Amino acid sequence: MRYLPLTQDDRRVMLAKIGVASVDELFRDVPQSARAARFELPGHAGEIEVERMLEGLASQNVAAGSRPFFCGAGAYRHHVPASVDHLIQRSEFLTSYTPYQPEIAQGTLQVLFEFQTQVAMLTGMEVANASMYDGSTATAEAVLMAHRITGRNRTVLAGHLHPHYAETVGTMAGLVGEIVTGPVTPGQDENLAALIDGNTSCVVVQNPDVFGMVRDLKPIAASAHAQGALLIAVFTEAVSLGLVEPPGGMGADIVAGEGQSFGNGLNFGGPYVGLFASREKFLRQMPGRLAGETVDADGRRGYVLTLSAREQHIRREKATSNICTNSGLCALAFSIHLSLLGEAGLMRLAKINHAKAMALAERLTKVSGVKLITPAFFNEFTLNLPKPAVEVVDTLLDRGIVAGIRATRLYPHEAGLTNQLIVAATELTTDEDIAAFGRALEEVLSC
Repeated sequence: MRYLPLTQDDRRVMLAKIGVASVDELFRDVPQSARAARFELPGHAGEIEVERMLEGLASQNVAAGSRPFFCGAGAYRHHVPASVDHLIQRSEFLTSYTPYQPEIAQGTLQVLFEFQTQVAMLTGMEVANASMYDGSTATAEAVLMAHRITGRNRTVLAGHLHPHYAETVGTMAGLVGEIVTGPVTPGQDENLAALIDGNTSCVVVQNPDVFGMVRDLKPIAASAHAQGALLIAVFTEAVSLGLVEPPGGMGADIVAGEGQSFGNGLNFGGPYVGLFASREKFLRQMPGRLAGETVDADGRRGYVLTLSAREQHIRREKATSNICTNSGLCALAFSIHLSLLGEAGLMRLAKINHAKAMALAERLTKVSGVKLITPAFFNEFTLNLPKPAVEVVDTLLDRGIVAGIRATRLYPHEAGLTNQLIVAATELTTDEDIAAFGRALEEVLSC
């Protein structure tokens, strides 16, 4: 096969080097129940026949918009205006993906500059970069950046930080330092201040957290700064910044987050767009790229790549970060969607999201035995059910309701979360969806 140049001996050497006996072992972390049987495609069929078969396979998926949908926990179903897709395809933006030559990449560079401005304004920070791969890798890069700034390598992670983000931090930063994680106590303060000491580089806190709780970060920022540590504020729902006080206003030193909510659909989990911002005094330690505005020899406005260490590309061992690109197309979609909204539109969208979540919480807590355990939330919250959440979610799915994320899916080894369900509502959640969820939940719990 001309597209697979490696020989069997090459493959054996590679597998031995990484410590596995076969290619199948690379997939051992994927549960057997989630693995599909081998697809038996027609051996000799025309294009139309193959397309029909693939369409049949695709139709077995449950699209988020096909039924009442209440999943969140890091990926949110929002309306993306049709104009976003139209605009991202315009020729002004179809310039070099890696804008090394500004004279032929002005469209790309200006978009990145505008994107950075929007992210800085959203987060309440002084500078932002030209995007990261996604929220989880942005969080890990923030931890590594804090290590470089403080000269320390001990990290305190909030127990309510999204577990996938925490795992990414462990993968990228765990090899170069100690990681301490706070307790998992949904709806309660974790008392992270007790975990901070003079060797702590940074404290990583998510707001709203993975259980949906909104909190004031000022006390934990003060505790971190008193020990010479930095506060890294993380978010997974960018729409919340239209209503919740931005992390920069609460004392955050570095902000990392996920921008999928603007301009980007769920897309089966990606690609997404990571947001990254910090105080200006830490600019030189920021990962990735930063576009800047300047003037040319004739005094005309222009844009250039102001910050992008060459070491990221040719001497990786000396780099502050090895991210060599950015989610350019997803960042463009983010920026266009946010531009279409404007400040007033963003605030109105955020209020609609919060109102939908309030209506959902009010309806579901009328169901006997259901308790709301998130005292303050934006558009996502956690419920305690009188039955194991896995049973409820599966039964509701059979009734056409995608009820949310059971907490044990995110924390499989954490005791006490068996009956807890994380649900989210957005502007796409209808009153009929909420009513259907409430009726179905009553029926399931009464059985």
